[in-house]
Amino acid sequence: MQLVTRARCAATVCVAAILATGIAHADEAAGYQIPGTGGDRDCTRLLASGNPDYPPYLWPANDGSNHLIGAAADFLMRVGEVAGVEIEVVNTGSWGRVQQNMREGSIDLIAGAFFTLPRLEYMDYFYPAFLGTRTVIWTKDNIDIDYGRWEDLRGLEGLTVINNSFGQEFDSYAAENLTIREVPSLEQGLRMLERDRAEYLIYEEFPGKAFAARENIKDIQSYDTPVSEEDLYLTMSHRSPCNTGEMRGRIAQALFTLVTGKVVDEMMNANIARWGAGTN
Repeated sequence: MQLVTRARCAATVCVAAILATGIAHADEAAGYQIPGTGGDRDCTRLLASGNPDYPPYLWPANDGSNHLIGAAADFLMRVGEVAGVEIEVVNTGSWGRVQQNMREGSIDLIAGAFFTLPRLEYMDYFYPAFLGTRTVIWTKDNIDIDYGRWEDLRGLEGLTVINNSFGQEFDSYAAENLTIREVPSLEQGLRMLERDRAEYLIYEEFPGKAFAARENIKDIQSYDTPVSEEDLYLTMSHRSPCNTGEMRGRIAQALFTLVTGKVVDEMMNANIARWGAGTN
């Protein structure tokens, strides 16, 4: 992921156009038929999607419904209730496919996206952000590396998940100064940490907690000082036939009401437990 400067706007939608970059990954689910997108739209029902591999924010339901569940899905459905529109959060495939669907307008909303300039070419951002993510340092709970700044990691053996990025500044510092091995999955990284095959792991706070709960890994801890911090935003496709001033206004007002009401914390805690229990 890339750390970017958070845009500052009122509780409304910012629209801008910057040249978009291509999606790097092809999608194995490109042929998935998104329900309810054909014909005329009366916009009483909106389709949303997001990253399907991102618990406790989003993950696929196991009931055969092709829905995504998690804290972001719960929040977005609450936004729909307050805005007076039904929002269905569907699993359309990989994160790359979800972004392509937004380019095409075959889905209306993304339930959680980082702010990047290229994405402004094909989707509008609603403000404020509804969730924040923190990338943190994880260690075994009987080891104290006294982490407070990047320099404290020098000379230690670290782990992270392959292709993860934590902001250009940290990535450059790590490449020049730190010893960090890449592993295929978060689960593998947590297991290696548990078995003393590394001294620390770099990963996001809440997904780390979610996987640790699911795998019953209890002897690890995270440090309060983050490596990096990013915000997750609700976004709407430029090509959605429901992307009108009236609809954006209703969603923006509902979003602001819920964010200022601090309902997200309860949803996060509930979905960490939900993921850990392996239930829908």
